[in-house]
Parts: sequence; C-alpha cells; structure tokens
Amino acid sequence: MSDRAAWEAVADWYHAWFTGIVLAAVARRGPADAAALVFAVFRRQQAETFLPGLRKLGLDGLPPAVAAARYHYLSNVIGGVGVEYVEENPRKAWIRYPPPRWIWPGATICGIPSEVNAAMLRGWHANNGVMLGCPGLGFVCTGQTVDGDPGLEGYYIEHDRALAEPDRLRFAKHEAMPRFDATRAPRLPTAAWPQERVAKARRGYAMTYCRTALQAAVDVFGVEQGGALLAHAARLVGLQHVHATAAALGARDFIAFMVALAQAEGDAARTDLQPDGSLVVRRDGCAPLRGIADPHPAMQDAWEALLHGALAGWDRFARLDRVGALAWRIRPG
Repeated sequence: MSDRAAWEAVADWYHAWFTGIVLAAVARRGPADAAALVFAVFRRQQAETFLPGLRKLGLDGLPPAVAAARYHYLSNVIGGVGVEYVEENPRKAWIRYPPPRWIWPGATICGIPSEVNAAMLRGWHANNGVMLGCPGLGFVCTGQTVDGDPGLEGYYIEHDRALAEPDRLRFAKHEAMPRFDATRAPRLPTAAWPQERVAKARRGYAMTYCRTALQAAVDVFGVEQGGALLAHAARLVGLQHVHATAAALGARDFIAFMVALAQAEGDAARTDLQPDGSLVVRRDGCAPLRGIADPHPAMQDAWEALLHGALAGWDRFARLDRVGALAWRIRPG
C-alpha cells in the first residue's frame, strides 16, 4: 500500500461525507436550508483559504479577474477536480467545471437543486472582489450542470464601478465559454508541486470541506440539529463506503481499517491489548477536527458516526464503545 493510494482513499472517504452532508440537508431540511448551509461552507472556506492560497500559488500580483480565475483553476487541479480556464483579457477570465462534477459525483447530481449549487457561487465566487479589495469585480454564471447545462461555467469581469452585493453574481445563459486550450492554461511549477505534494493536498482538499461543513452546520442549524444532520450523513456514508475504503487501504478486518484510516489521515494510531483479551484502538489526534478552535463535542460525535456506520456495514452485530477521548473498543455482537 503506497502513501499516495492511502491518501486517495481518504480523499474519497471525506469527499463522500461532504456530498452526503449536502444531500442530507436537501432531503431532510429542504432546498432553502441546504442552500444556506452551502453558502456558509463556501463563504467560511473562502475566508480561511483564498488569500493564503493566492500567495502560495504566486497569483497575488495579478489583475483581480485573472487572479480569481487562476486561483480556481489551479486549486481545483490540485484537488483533482476537472476544470478549464480561458483568459480573454486582464479584466475578464473564464472558469469552467465540465462534467462529471467532482462535488456532486455520479448520480448524486440529480438530487442537487439549482439554488443549492448557486449558493456555492454566492458564497465564494461572488465575494472574490471583496476579498481582493476590488469592489468592481463580479462573477457571471453562464451555465450550471445541475440544470442540465454541459458544465458549471462563468467568468470573472472587472467593472469600472463598484458592485452592490446583489450584482456581484449574475446569470447569463445565452453566453458560453470559448473552447478550452490546455496548452495555454496556467500550470503548477513542478519543482514546487511534486506529485507527492499534490496527492497529499488532494487528501487535505476533501478533508477541509468536511471540517468547514462541521462548523457551518452547527452555525446555521444549531448544535443539536446541525450535529444530528452531520451524524446522519456520516453514518450513511460509513455504511456505504467502508468496504471499498478498507480494500483501498489494504485492511482485512475492522481494527486494521480503523488504524489504516487514521494513519492515512496523518494521525498515529495503535492497538492496545486489554486484560480481557479485547483490543482498543487509540489515535494520537483527529485530523478532520484539527484547526477548529474549541470544537464542540457534537462535531466529534458527528465524525465518529462515520466509524459507527462503517462498523455496522462491516458487522451489524458488533458495537463500538468509546473508552477515551480518541480510543475505542470493538464489542462483538
């Protein structure tokens, strides 16, 4: 099992949880609440990662429209997301996410209402001008895959006037992005971004969305309801994905799965033999919660629901008992 294969397995695991959180919000709370959650996720994530990411990618000295579009292109390339880019001029640059969409994989896209997808654009794309100190920068969406268009696409354009908040995102489906030419697209400097760094960043890309969703769901829906939604989605994802993830990690039993998953996430993990002959799995950290200032216990409970769902999918009679802050005993049924 290579490190890169393990990191890819973790990326898929958390990608599924993030998509599941949004779908659970749509199904259990309705499109308006789901849109509010998606808006909160993307606005929070933008605040935490956009400007540092621009500097890391060497884009902070470019014209605002070009910097914004190149950021989305390069950061999504790193995240393993299909993306295209066309620069018309220093004040207008296109970005396009062709199908299949990373964020709504497979048939899950059929469950995403248009307003939920648009909330992502309002949360992040429409706010890039504010973050860059360019009040005239807006985003024009020319297609959404969830509506049946052949991709999510649009362009950043810098106006000669400051835009009011409602005008920072417009829809213009009569327009279309020019054909993408990969030979003219921005490229990551290979010396600074070797394959190993890109693979590790893809793991972090998916985990960061879940970390942000944990905080956003609690902020938007409250601790009790937000935590319940997060945990419900986590349990379902654990049930559905445990066997594929365990196979990808090379784990043949559930304890090995828990240890391998923790290690692939970047945390040390081990098993301790107990006097009664049982085994306790201990982690030295919880990477998905790392970086959250004073995480509410409901957030760890929601994350732990991934493990409870996974065990139920592995052996429906077994039980997982927490015996420490980050320690669990598996109790046979």
